[in-house]
Order: sequence, then C-alpha cells, then structure tokens
Amino acid sequence: MNINTPSNTNIYGPYQTHLNDILDDITGRLKSASEKHRLETGEALFEHINGRVKHEDSMIEKCKRRHLPATPYSALHELTDAIGIRVVTTFRDDIDRVIHIIENFDDCDIVERKDYIRHVKPNGYRSYHLILSIKTPYADVCGNKPGHYFVEIQLRTIAMDTWASLEHQVSYKKNIDPKRAELLSQELKRCADELASCDISMQTIRNLIKEKE
Repeated sequence: MNINTPSNTNIYGPYQTHLNDILDDITGRLKSASEKHRLETGEALFEHINGRVKHEDSMIEKCKRRHLPATPYSALHELTDAIGIRVVTTFRDDIDRVIHIIENFDDCDIVERKDYIRHVKPNGYRSYHLILSIKTPYADVCGNKPGHYFVEIQLRTIAMDTWASLEHQVSYKKNIDPKRAELLSQELKRCADELASCDISMQTIRNLIKEKE
C-alpha cells in the first residue's frame, strides 16, 4: 500500500483489527490493575474506563482539518488518537496512581504529556492527557514488525468528566446568541472552578480518613 494514496475502503486499511486488539489489551491491563488495587486496599483505582477506535468518518474529517491525505499513514502515524481511552477516577490522587502504572508498562513509551489539571485551560477544562507509543506484535503502517501504535489516554475525576460532558454539549450547539454564548462561557468557567474545589475537598476528606485508619 502506498502510504500517501487515499484508501478507497477503510481509512485504517488492514490495520483496523489491530487497533481493536490493542484497545482491548490496554483497557484489560488497566482493569486488572484496578482490581488488584481493590483486593489490596478495598478501593478500586477508578470508577470506570471507556475506550474506542475513532470512527472512520471522524478520522477522515480530522485529516481534512489538518490538511492531510485520508490514508492509513495519516491516521496512524501523523495523528495519534485513532485509539482513545478515558479513565475516570473518584479522587484526584488516583490519577497519579494510574499514571504510575502506565509508566511501568514495559512495552510502551510516553511520547507526550499534557497536564490540564495543574495547567488549566482558559475555559476551565481539566484533565491529564498521555500519548503512548505501544510496541505490538503486529506490523505497523511504516512496515515495522514488531510495530508501534499510538494510544491517547485521558485521565480525569468524576467532577472533571461531568464538566467536560456539559461543555461538549454547549460547544456543539449552533446558532447561540453571542451574548448568551458569553454568559454560558462565564457560567461554565465558574462551574469548573467550583467542581475543582469539590475535588480538593473530597481528597482532603479521604486523606483525613486514611490518617485516622
């Protein structure tokens, strides 16, 4: 396959099945780590975990926005979010625990970090993003075997995830009056700050309970 020639079938070409296998592998490892932590401490590492392979139409649209040809090479080498995983925790410090587990995967390198918890986006968005390069037994789009595939992982608390869902709904609303849009932005920012304060309070309560134990 010519890496610069747009695919006439699936933008992921013959690599589609590998993406699903990699997704299942990484989510399975994280679930196993959470269960092990629960057996040791009585508490799971996270509330829930969701994963997806980016829909073909969404990937094609992203390639267009980035002025890239709609090819497997663009989708799997130039871009890094074909495989996406979201981990939602109850407490802020559990995010650090999950990151530590990921850092110790022996077949992956963290190629990018974006800490939007300590460095909050202007609109109030908080989350921790990792881009992993996973070594796999499969051939990759560059012809390497074993091959490397990117996985994007977002980690956030329940409060952060609730806010992000609300902000997503607002962002995709069309034909909003400019004055109302400004008011919505202000309210969303205020809500983000209040939820962040709740995260801190919940973490403090948890720490006090553990100190007493």
